[in-house]
Amino acid sequence: MSDPTPNADCEHPAPEPEGLTVDFLGSGPTPSQSRFQVDLVAESAGAAAGDGDEKAAPSGDKAQEAEEAKGRFRVVNFVDPSGAVSPDAAPAEGLQNGDTVMSETSLQSSTGGQQHYHYDTHTNTYYLRTFGHNTIDAVPNIDFYRQTAAPLGEKLIRPTLSELHDELDKVRLSPGLRLDGFANGEDLTPAEEAAVKDSGDSKGVVKFGWIKGVLVRCMLNIWGVMLFIRMTWIVGQAGIVYCCIIISIATVVTTITGCSTSAIATNGFVRGGVYVMHGSSCHVTCLRCEGGAGVLNLVLSLSAWPTNTLKLSCSLISRGRGAYYLISRSLGPEFGGSIGLIFAFANAVAVAMYVVGFAETVVELLRMGDLTMLDAVNDVRIVGTITVVILLGISVAGMEWEAKAQLILLFILLTAIFNYFIGSFIPVESKEKYGFFSYDASIMWENMGPDFRKETFFSVFAIFFPAATGILAGANISGDLADPQMAIPRGTLLAIFITALVYIGVAVSTACIVRDATGEIGTNFTLGFNNCTGPACKYGYDFSSCKLQPGQDESSCKYGLHNDFQVMSVVSGFGPLISAGIFSATLSSALASLVSAPKVFQALCKDNIYPGIAFFGKGYGKNNEPLRGYILTFLIALAFILIAELNTIAPIISNFFLASYALINFSVFHASLANSPGWRPSFKYFNKWVSLAGAILCCVVMFIINWWAALLTNVIVLSLYIYVSYKKPDVNWGSSTQALTYHQALTHSLQLCGVADHIKTYRPQCLVMTGAPNSRPALLNLVHAFTKNVGLMVCGHVRISNRKPNIKELNNDMLRYQRWLLNNNSKAFYTPVMAEDLRQGSQFLLQAAGLGRLKPNTLVLGFKNNWRECDLKEVETYINLIHDAFDFQYGMVILRLSEGLDVSHIQGQGKCFLSPLVFSPTTPLNMADQKLLDASQQFQKKQGKGTVDVWWLFDDGGLTLLIPYLIANKKKWKDCKIRVFIGGKINRIDHDRRAMAALLSKFRIDFSDITVLGDINIKPKSESLAAFAQLIEPYRLKEDDMEQDAAEKLKAEEPWRITDNEIELYKAKSNRQIRLNELLKEHSSTANLIVMSMPLARKGAVSSALYMAWLETLSRDLPPILLVRGNHQSVLTFYS
Repeated sequence: MSDPTPNADCEHPAPEPEGLTVDFLGSGPTPSQSRFQVDLVAESAGAAAGDGDEKAAPSGDKAQEAEEAKGRFRVVNFVDPSGAVSPDAAPAEGLQNGDTVMSETSLQSSTGGQQHYHYDTHTNTYYLRTFGHNTIDAVPNIDFYRQTAAPLGEKLIRPTLSELHDELDKVRLSPGLRLDGFANGEDLTPAEEAAVKDSGDSKGVVKFGWIKGVLVRCMLNIWGVMLFIRMTWIVGQAGIVYCCIIISIATVVTTITGCSTSAIATNGFVRGGVYVMHGSSCHVTCLRCEGGAGVLNLVLSLSAWPTNTLKLSCSLISRGRGAYYLISRSLGPEFGGSIGLIFAFANAVAVAMYVVGFAETVVELLRMGDLTMLDAVNDVRIVGTITVVILLGISVAGMEWEAKAQLILLFILLTAIFNYFIGSFIPVESKEKYGFFSYDASIMWENMGPDFRKETFFSVFAIFFPAATGILAGANISGDLADPQMAIPRGTLLAIFITALVYIGVAVSTACIVRDATGEIGTNFTLGFNNCTGPACKYGYDFSSCKLQPGQDESSCKYGLHNDFQVMSVVSGFGPLISAGIFSATLSSALASLVSAPKVFQALCKDNIYPGIAFFGKGYGKNNEPLRGYILTFLIALAFILIAELNTIAPIISNFFLASYALINFSVFHASLANSPGWRPSFKYFNKWVSLAGAILCCVVMFIINWWAALLTNVIVLSLYIYVSYKKPDVNWGSSTQALTYHQALTHSLQLCGVADHIKTYRPQCLVMTGAPNSRPALLNLVHAFTKNVGLMVCGHVRISNRKPNIKELNNDMLRYQRWLLNNNSKAFYTPVMAEDLRQGSQFLLQAAGLGRLKPNTLVLGFKNNWRECDLKEVETYINLIHDAFDFQYGMVILRLSEGLDVSHIQGQGKCFLSPLVFSPTTPLNMADQKLLDASQQFQKKQGKGTVDVWWLFDDGGLTLLIPYLIANKKKWKDCKIRVFIGGKINRIDHDRRAMAALLSKFRIDFSDITVLGDINIKPKSESLAAFAQLIEPYRLKEDDMEQDAAEKLKAEEPWRITDNEIELYKAKSNRQIRLNELLKEHSSTANLIVMSMPLARKGAVSSALYMAWLETLSRDLPPILLVRGNHQSVLTFYS
């Protein structure tokens, strides 16, 4: 319950390594030195003197201002080697004012006694100009809010509250201190720690602007295989009108998703920053660099430090996050981890789709030249395999080569598109046999409506939709962008707009070519004497033979929108340019996907959400390229390339990408709904309801395209979600899930406060005086058995101290003990308080523990087994705790184990802080401690067949009956039956049993037996009476043997003493406790647990020693026993 003397191992921290004895901390804990102060490298004497003169006289010179600004961005102190004392410096005798700090010891440097004047984080001139005097209290500065060292300026560390507020001799750096007061969720994973060691210099890292990095990539990815190979076929199937609708639906989905992506991407820089000690080196690891998703590792090698120098080395160890990063950091690791795998897989399959489109074109060109290798399908496989190997080589060559290739491919692609549109206006007679007649109103009208052949609207949509999936190409390499917040919204939305216009333009341009053509020169015929129908008839061509006949699956014609995937080559002004455009579109998209997939997978590996896959996340080279991820992507792509059927691969990708888009949109809705103050996107053109509509639209389209594929995708996402939820990765990303959980908890807590208590909703909410939660595991486990998923449990810990309270230590203990409870699956809260004694601290907890209606209503104590050996003042305090609980209208529960409860002295043999509930001491235990250890773990085990005996002697509102019912319903206790014991008269035993059985039945509480104790009022055995008399003998006042004044004085000084009058007055009640102990030994000596009504003692009338003797006598030499007394308000009801 209390912890007056902390463990010695915890009290004294381990000595600091030798490598830390530098001027970062100074040669001693001097008041003027703090963790944001180091000594600036002293320049040569002549230059230093000049600098000192310049600093003394403020000047408007720009060079000086630039130097001053530079100084403000350095984590240094400024040295005046000339020895000149600043007029604002404090006297050397250690005098100080409210803000200025100086001491005699701070004037001595570790370099040999040279005088150094330690000023503030910026410069003395800067603060002098601002406030008129020197102060270490920092003014607002962007560098205090950075999470990493970046090109914009170094991360500065503002003075902590302790450094400004605490006593001077206590201001020092604590090992393992974070740079930021809040968790950023970006702690180093094992894979990242390994990457830190392998990472090189960041010099030469490639960064892209919004055009080259986002717009170009998105346009190339969107203008993929579908533009040249399937777009005209889609118009042939769906018609111009339906085709425009398909494009519009896809554009609506991608536009909403693009806005959602932009909102997430512009919600601040990606945060990071953790300060950890590793021997003689201090690693300031700043994860997910500003402006992108890179990981910057800043290493301060303190062991190699000269006394007045600071060396920094930076290395970029991870880049590229994309949809995975956006979703995981928004919705949390559960959704992010599941969609991360799916999105990486979808990108890998997309490589196969684009390569197969490329291979189809190559095989078609080979066929035209009669250069077939095997057959059409196997030729696609061969060409596709060769192509993906070449693309892998280009990707591995690095981002810079890949970016240069993208620009070349974009130029070819734009040339091919212009070539197509120009060719559509130029009628060529030789092309008429292939169905091309330039623009004609009748052809347009004919192509307006649908003509589905073995397809439907949604199957055509499924084949087209992968053309819209390139919108995340820029976000996928966010770590390679110079300014992702500007680049992603601008580049993505502009790419969607431009590509949508081009797609619609291509759809409308099909007004120049018919759906079917024979490829043969038409014969002249006389209109009116021929059965020719269709817009080609007026040009002298009869393509009516191409129409499908009943029972025919395919047209006999090979040309036209329906039959020729290479229609755009026919229409274009120069056919080979279209082939080049196809090569450009397919290869560029394949290249982009081949780069994106490994980087998404690398990000997933580094977060270590799925253990065992970190092998594929290892980076190589200056850009940390995931070569193993490239190989994995290559193998997945190769497997799908062997399918060699574009129309089969496309719907698979559509489902995966739609799932990703749905979650991105849902992320924005979720974050907006959570109403977190941290959700402040600079991109304002989004709406949470529109995002929700976009997410729903994506899901609906998934099921319409292919219901079983959509169902499979959702099952995979759900399975991965359940896995991650079960594993509970130790990450804290500040996700909207956390924000919404807080918002809902706050809302529901306030709603509960507006509803009056009702007996049907009563739950035992326990304040358990465990002290440190791991010091009394039996008490914790048993209470957890009837509060888990039912009621509140608060572990109260009174830290007794007569000294000035160490609040920092209290807060640290609160964090680590709460984490200990979570790690041990104990659903409880840890609440420590500092107090001068146990009773005062307990009163604090009784009054203040909980929040609103989530407030304890039952106090749980462990029985004080050592009450006869300890100071009787402690017994007085213990009994007063019980009285205080009843005064505050709490129920009361006391657990007694004959072996005891407190195992903290056993834990003291091991580590200072043990994480598991089951622990193994480092040294052998004596027999008593071994029994204590075994007893403390008995409630962690499954209870065998046995009984829970309920001695419901007094009606306290039903708490004595409710607690055993809740315990018996738990899995570990399900084999135990409830037996009920009640008091009664011998001549009314049957009547009392039937009445109790009827009451229990109405309460719907199962029981195995009811025993009426008719002999409860029989006089106890003489040996039992003698034992009780011997028990209370040392605590009797014996006022009859002394003067009245002396007796009154002794009673006032020792109020726990038992008077002779008190013994006589409560003789019957004392005999009842003695008799009940005899009955308990007779009926319940083999029970797994006894739950018994606790006797009450009137406050001010029954002394503490007598009451303690009653409890001792009642519960002595028994199995685990719970003494329970409710607050006499009903907690059970049989009304509906």
